[in-house]
Amino acid sequence: MTEPTVAPYKQLRRPYDDRIIAGVCSGLGRYLSVDPVLIRVAFAAAAVLTWGTAILAYPIAWFLMPEEPAPAAPAWRDPADPTWGHPMAHSTTTGPVPPTSAGPATPTSTDPAA
Repeated sequence: MTEPTVAPYKQLRRPYDDRIIAGVCSGLGRYLSVDPVLIRVAFAAAAVLTWGTAILAYPIAWFLMPEEPAPAAPAWRDPADPTWGHPMAHSTTTGPVPPTSAGPATPTSTDPAA
């Protein structure tokens, strides 16, 4: 039997890709299926209405919410490869693809006097 790769329940985690300070509001937004901007606005409003007391909740949530697992590292490419520095091409061939060298362009003219 294979293990599922996706958890059967939602997980409250701080994402890597949508952070302003620590990702607490973004994580709450993803968990509640709400735009993180709305969570940030609600947090700012709560901070104003409670004379700053709600600001104490942010570092507590930062400490309690775990981060997402780190994204997978991209495949390492040898700098001696002639295609290094170019986007990886998804082809069926194995091995490096040699760079193409285009010769000088020959001008074509439709002018009959030339």
